[in-house]
Amino acid sequence: MIEKVFKYSITDEKAVEKIIMDENINYIHMVFNKNQGLPEHFSNSNVYMTVIRGTLSIRLDDQGIHEYSKGEILQIPFDTKMNVNNLHDEVLELIVVKAPAPANYKG
Repeated sequence: MIEKVFKYSITDEKAVEKIIMDENINYIHMVFNKNQGLPEHFSNSNVYMTVIRGTLSIRLDDQGIHEYSKGEILQIPFDTKMNVNNLHDEVLELIVVKAPAPANYKG
């Protein structure tokens, strides 16, 4: 078999699953319920966030909270302060890709 198969959880419970963490990319599946999210942090590579379902409420650097819905993809540059949350009743599900993998980022 040439391909390698990965799986992520189909769930409504909080999850941060590191699906692929190799020298090329980090591929992370996240699920957050209302008032859940990530601790404030700085991006350690180029970050691409795909909203699979729900509404993402995100504050980047010093701008106000912006909201993004299912089907939208964000591109966030290296070293951007991020505050990621779900402020809505509907479950938020994201796919986050970091490319290149942070260990190989030469920013």
